Amino acid sequence: MDIRKIDDTISVTPQISVEDVAEAANLGFKTLVANRPDQEEPGQPLMADIETAAREHGLDWVFMPVQSGHITDDDVNRFAPMIRDAEKPVLAFCRSGTRCTVLWALSAARNTPAREIFTKARNAGYDISGLAPRMAQQACEKG
Repeated sequence: MDIRKIDDTISVTPQISVEDVAEAANLGFKTLVANRPDQEEPGQPLMADIETAAREHGLDWVFMPVQSGHITDDDVNRFAPMIRDAEKPVLAFCRSGTRCTVLWALSAARNTPAREIFTKARNAGYDISGLAPRMAQQACEKG
């Protein structure tokens, strides 16, 4: 796995396998979040199989599929309370980790200065500078 720590509460990674779930549990993650729809591309593991492995390894499981490149305000509105209330630390995954990072950034923008969010994302290897206008809009939401 290519785990990229955003902060002490959340890390993101590209698509994981069923076998990766045990490693995630051994690394101390408590919640596994899937932001990738089933069958987004051929050969991708079924989310039900990853869910079964997560539960077998004592991880909380959240399946919150989001369409790549089309994250809506409703998606952010679902992600924000989930990430706030999830048992930490959280490991979120999608195809590349970007979708998870964008969801985190937009939800965090409601309570965290943009500069801090940009820095955390950049340190994890994600350039989300193009999100500045949406983050400003989310900052007005104050979740």
